[in-house]
Amino acid sequence: MNSFEVEALNRRLAGAPPDVILQEALRLHPEGLRLACSLGLEDMALLHLIRRAELPIGAFVLDTGRLHPETYDLLALAQDQYAPLQVHFPEATAVEAYVNTEGLDAFRRSLALRKACCAIRKVEPLKRALQGASGWITGLRRDQSPTRTGLGAFELDWAHGGILKVNPLIDWSLEDTWAYLKAQGVPVNPLHHQGYPSIGCAPCTRAIAPGEDPRAGRWWWESPEHKECGLHRVHGP
Repeated sequence: MNSFEVEALNRRLAGAPPDVILQEALRLHPEGLRLACSLGLEDMALLHLIRRAELPIGAFVLDTGRLHPETYDLLALAQDQYAPLQVHFPEATAVEAYVNTEGLDAFRRSLALRKACCAIRKVEPLKRALQGASGWITGLRRDQSPTRTGLGAFELDWAHGGILKVNPLIDWSLEDTWAYLKAQGVPVNPLHHQGYPSIGCAPCTRAIAPGEDPRAGRWWWESPEHKECGLHRVHGP
């Protein structure tokens, strides 16, 4: 597909429910679609939807090595309930070099060091996870952060060779997501009930206060426009 075809697709399916968006993605690519499951609210909803409908979409998790204990517990539960679920780890030599050179929590010292840590623990494993994929599914929603307001249900991911990137929940609100999870009895990370709307690595995630932006608990020492880890950057051809 090219950019004009993607724009037309987004116009045609504007406001469509997640199952319709997923079916359209499968029409375009019957094989090779993969769900990137962060084990957050949105991705657990998608994992449940995909497995319940028995859609031919693979799923994987990126284990950065620094997740919360609660996240590892949910991963074990998800592997039992929604298998198969592939787990990808960062390259050990790259992690060792970063820690030995800069320090274990060097990401707090500068934006460049934080992005370098994310590149090692998330971006490079994602690249390996998407090798051979025709497209990938994400749980992005427009109201999650200022950096995501302009996203469509379908995008071209130039960072991974121009493959299709599909955001089935793009029009959902946080309330929509919770309603689906509760109605379907989908397991969620207990940290979500402790003030964590967005959960990433343990050192980079905190609970938020009432009224704070949902992404305020991610890399809270940085300005809002920088709060992406590199997995969802938009690249031109």
